Order: sequence, then structure tokens, then C-alpha cells
Amino acid sequence: MKFRVDRDVLAEAVAWTARSLPNRPAVPVLAGVLLETSTDGVLTISSFDYEVSARSEVPAEVSAAGVAVVQGKMLADIAKALPPKPVEIELEGTKLVLTCGASRFSLHTMPEDDYPDLPSFPEASGTVDAGAFNEAVLQVTTAASRDETLPLLTGVRMEIEGERITFLATDRYRLAMKEIAWTPGSPDISQVALVRARTLSDVAKSMTQAGTLEIALETGNGKQLVGFDAAGRRTTSQLIEGDYPPVRRLFPEATPTYAVARTAEIIEATRRVALVAERNTPIRLSFTEGQVTLEAGQGEDAQASEALEATLVGEDITTAFNPHLFLDGLTALGTEYVRLGFTNPTKPVLMSGKTSAEGEDHEEFLYLLMPIRFAS
Repeated sequence: MKFRVDRDVLAEAVAWTARSLPNRPAVPVLAGVLLETSTDGVLTISSFDYEVSARSEVPAEVSAAGVAVVQGKMLADIAKALPPKPVEIELEGTKLVLTCGASRFSLHTMPEDDYPDLPSFPEASGTVDAGAFNEAVLQVTTAASRDETLPLLTGVRMEIEGERITFLATDRYRLAMKEIAWTPGSPDISQVALVRARTLSDVAKSMTQAGTLEIALETGNGKQLVGFDAAGRRTTSQLIEGDYPPVRRLFPEATPTYAVARTAEIIEATRRVALVAERNTPIRLSFTEGQVTLEAGQGEDAQASEALEATLVGEDITTAFNPHLFLDGLTALGTEYVRLGFTNPTKPVLMSGKTSAEGEDHEEFLYLLMPIRFAS
């Protein structure tokens, strides 16, 4: 193996491929990345930990084709630190030698025969606008659980029906749903997949610079796999197995009482008032005609309150929320106004966006948040 590659190209490709390598691999070779060169001028860098695989293809001047496995995070650190000059890499026996200007590194290689075979990329199911996918993932994954003892809730349920994809996530205290359009390979496609939230977040952060993103699902023949492909990068992930709770039925059919306020104003007010809310202490919101009053703290504790302009339809209502979960929903909206829909004070609030105070509701993204009981 011998090739020459641009430093920035190498550093970016290795960093992306090595990002998901395990800190404590079950076997040492899983801490490595697989380098493959071909005579057609392509360098392929791959990683796989039996759950998530990543594969990046970049152009290189290949003098001799070959294969090598080296410690991935070390290679990523070295590539990032090299001077801005072309990098020459050559396999010399059991050592991989990197030369860049006056810098020279010699890395121990691992037996390539011990490296696991990467899963085959599933057949493409369709393509989606990368920007729309990125926005949907950022909005919905905020509601996914971080508790690994409940693996089902650490995932995002993707429901594909024809030309629509619906993303759903919950941690039992809030529920987020986003619907986007996509271009399916088959117009009558109907598939469901439970994808790790961190996988979707990684894809959104690192694979949505291109115009479109290819999504591939394989849910038969004993395989449960999702794949994403964009701009020379491919990643696959094992799907989470199990029955996701029937969360769609939690969304109310109607919210006869609702309030509308400027999103930025209520975000800033919540942040200020929450400064006196100790851990797990809610903030209270009292909605009356023309305003909403936010309060936190009571008795001899520190207290804060702030009143904002708001439009209320229906009877006055007072409720309380965890300020952090409330802020997550507000910041995920991305619209100038927020609509807060109520059925009663003890039931979840349904949050959606509005572009203007009197305009139509934007229901592509919905955020349902459980209230917290508070002392009167």
C-alpha cells in the first residue's frame, strides 16, 4: 500500500469515520479503522463495532493498492495535527508510515484478517432533502431518552408512508413529532424503523451538507438495518428491536383553550425566571386575557415573576412545567410565535409553531409536554 492524499481531506475523512469507535472495544481490532486503496484512485476508510458502521471514500494518488488496519483515534489525532501539506502514506511490513513535510509517523498495524466484515449497505428506500432531514432530527431527538436502561426510548420511531416520513420520540415526560416529505423509491412504501437517536444526530451533523440524503432500510430476512448515504459517506446502524409504545394516541384531538405568544420573548422570560427554580422545581405559568405570568419559587425561597403579552382563547388557566423541558420545546419550534394548547391544567400542553399571531398553525412539528403538580 502506498498513496498520497491531501491533508485536510485525510483529516476530515478519518475524523468522521472514527467518531463512533468504542472507547472500550470488546476486542482491540474494533478500535481500528480499515484503510483500503484501489488503483482507480480511491481511498476508503471504514469503521465497524458490530452495531454502527461508517465508510468514507476520498480521492487519492495511489501508487500501490493495499489494505491496513490502524488505531483509529490515534490516526485521527495525527491527521488533524499534520502541517498543511500533502500526506504520503506507505505500508512497510507491519508499520504504516505517514510523511507530511518534515513530520514522520510510524503506526503499528493490526491484522486485517481479524477485522469484521462490514455489513452490506441495504437497497435504497428513497431520498430526502438534507436540510429538511437535519431540521427534523434536531427537533425530535431533543425528546428522546438518554436512559440506557430503557433502550426503546433512546430511539426515534421513523414511520414511512408513501411520500411522508414521520419522526416520533419520547422520554415519558414529553413527546415530539415531526413530519417531512421525501422521495420514495416506491410510491406505496410502508415501513417502520426504530433508529438510535444518537445515530440520527450524527447523520444530521455530519452528512447533511449535500443537497440530498439517501435512506436505506432493511427489515426482513432476519436483518434490522438502516443506512444513510451522502457525498461519499455511508453509515449503517442496527435498528432497536422491540415494540415502541403507541404514543400517537397521546396527542389530543382538539385543544379548546389555547394561548399564543412570541417564542423569543417567552424563551427569555423562562430563562430569567428559572434562575431561582432549584433542581426539579417547576415554573408556573398563569394565562389570562392579554398576558401570561411566569413565576418560580415560593415561601422563604428566592422568587421571580415576569408578565408577557399573550393572546388567550378560552378560560384562564394555570399550569407548571419543568423549565428545561419547556425550553427544549420552545427552542425546537423555530417559529416567531408559539401556540400552547390545553385541554385542562393537569393534562399535557400541546406546543406548535405559528409564523404570526393570527396566522395558521404549523403542525408539521408538535411537542407534547407533561405538566408538574405544584403547591397552590
